[in-house]
Amino acid sequence: MTEKARELYRSANGDRWSLVHEYDTCQVFVRHEPNLSSGGRPTDISIGDFLVRDGKGPEHAELLRLIGTLVETPVDK
Repeated sequence: MTEKARELYRSANGDRWSLVHEYDTCQVFVRHEPNLSSGGRPTDISIGDFLVRDGKGPEHAELLRLIGTLVETPVDK
């Protein structure tokens, strides 16, 4: 499968969250990759589920910031 990922956040303990676009299936989702001591097994989470499940962490804030950039109006200078 062809995909492109953008890291949203990396915690101090090594956990990573990325926004992933899977081109073959046209899906966009969040991938959580826990650190190796936690097993390191990635989990793919729908954006909706990700935002409603404990949605107050820095990884959530970064995803919301990114979504917000899609609707910002350019400032005329």
